[in-house]
Amino acid sequence: MAKEHHYSVKLTWNGNTGSGTKDYRTYERSHVIKIKNKADIHCSSDPAFRGDVTKHNPEEMLLASVSSCHMLWYLHLCSTASINVLAYSDEPTGVMIENKDGSGRFTEISLNPSITLADASMKAKADALHEKANKLCFIANSLNFPVHHKAKYDVGT
Repeated sequence: MAKEHHYSVKLTWNGNTGSGTKDYRTYERSHVIKIKNKADIHCSSDPAFRGDVTKHNPEEMLLASVSSCHMLWYLHLCSTASINVLAYSDEPTGVMIENKDGSGRFTEISLNPSITLADASMKAKADALHEKANKLCFIANSLNFPVHHKAKYDVGT
């Protein structure tokens, strides 16, 4: 039997400027995500959808979730394969299409990690682990579009 993990958050819309959603242009898209024992995440919609550019939006958080999950699996796989990673950063990008009716969906995400390895001879082995990390990533397994990997490597001490 599969082991289940349960998660919960509290999301509260705080964008009522006095008249609720009476008019599309009068309410803010601001909301707060609260997770027990963690800092609040202040969010809005993407600025293209009348959101606040200074707040996180769901599309960015999807990219961050995919990138974070991939990194955690990748680092785990490197550690068990005796590949010493000294640094890891990523600048993921995503493509979302918007339909005429206002609906939309992501069509792809590209992870662009910059990885510093302790040993240059491990580059090919380290690069091969991205595919395995993608297959193990809980978030990537929940998507209906591809996640690409375009890693860059450096060697450090």
